[in-house]
Amino acid sequence: MATLQLSDYCNPVIALKPSLKSFFIKTDHRNYCGASRVRVVPRACLQKPSLTRRHLLAETAAISVAPLILGIEPPAKSEEPLLSEWERVYLPVDPGVVLLDIAFVPDDLSHGFLLGTRQTIMETKDGGNTWVPRSIPSAEEEDFNYRFNSISFKGKEGWIVGKPSILLYSSDAGESWERIPLSAQLPGDIVYIKATGEKSAEMVTDEGAIYVTSNRGYNWRAAVQETVSATLNRTVSSGISGASYYTGTFNTVNRSPDGSYVAVSSRGNFYLTWEPGQPYWQPHNRAVARRIQNMGWRADGGLWLLVRGGGLYLSKGTGISEDFEEIPVQSRGFGILDVGYRSKEEAWAAGGSGILLRTTNGGKTWTRDKAADNIAANLYSVKFIDDTKGFVLGNDGVLLRFLG
Repeated sequence: MATLQLSDYCNPVIALKPSLKSFFIKTDHRNYCGASRVRVVPRACLQKPSLTRRHLLAETAAISVAPLILGIEPPAKSEEPLLSEWERVYLPVDPGVVLLDIAFVPDDLSHGFLLGTRQTIMETKDGGNTWVPRSIPSAEEEDFNYRFNSISFKGKEGWIVGKPSILLYSSDAGESWERIPLSAQLPGDIVYIKATGEKSAEMVTDEGAIYVTSNRGYNWRAAVQETVSATLNRTVSSGISGASYYTGTFNTVNRSPDGSYVAVSSRGNFYLTWEPGQPYWQPHNRAVARRIQNMGWRADGGLWLLVRGGGLYLSKGTGISEDFEEIPVQSRGFGILDVGYRSKEEAWAAGGSGILLRTTNGGKTWTRDKAADNIAANLYSVKFIDDTKGFVLGNDGVLLRFLG
């Protein structure tokens, strides 16, 4: 096979591909063709013999065309940067769909469901690599465009809730779904459901009503005696800033593995907690100046708190607390919207404009995954099914899958 050679007096340079080697030649400190005391000198530093502009242009052209003559193709540029720990899964959904929740069948982690706005229900049977739209006739009978908020499985039993109020139940790992009637007097819209056992579940409305069932949802028992509005308006002297004559709803609500809840008021000016056995929600003043964006539970049982504008706080100790410590994060001024724990030490935070943050020491320090900066979406939710399967849900149908 022919090679290109650029004649350079005593030392010919073979240009197989562009590299730094082609810009240096060997020479002796006494003469140009000697063999003793060889050292490397940049061509730009040589005074003899001098390269003319014509020689330089010819050499540059030869170097640039050498890969093409030798049949070497330049590497293709990736259209989208690879994420260090995540990959994007493209979904067949309409632009504007916001993904809201995801769950997998415990007995078959390759089989899962993904929920969103605009009546979006998607199904996977390969662990989340590919997704297809799932049609549920019982949810399409009325002229509503449902927002499916929450899904949960226990064994082969599954539950889905949405807004306007709708409840779907499956007893065969999601192969079929039936609609369970709900009372028109239900206070608020259902925002969360948790499968707790055989034919049993627990659901929460955005007004703070908590109901439990043990017979497939045909009867529900109230776990709290009144809604949050009734509690706060009855206790005007509670000392909670912004709680008097409260008529709002929950902005977010999160449940711990032991059944405790933490919820943020719609305006973010205070938060509430509830533990099993308590008759009412317990309001708490926020411990920070900025309004609260979201709150949830750490893997060690403590609380994390996000404020509007990108601040992150962790409670001191475990359990319910009002004592929080601010943790420095590189949020670039964008809001952090959710935190998901993979283990007690590792967690991921997601937020506006494709922000992804990671901690490997329980939240003491966080580093930003800069590769995600090019994702043109807000990332709303981080969900880890187990320590090997995780997802980040965003707007415009953006779904990231954890690679591990």
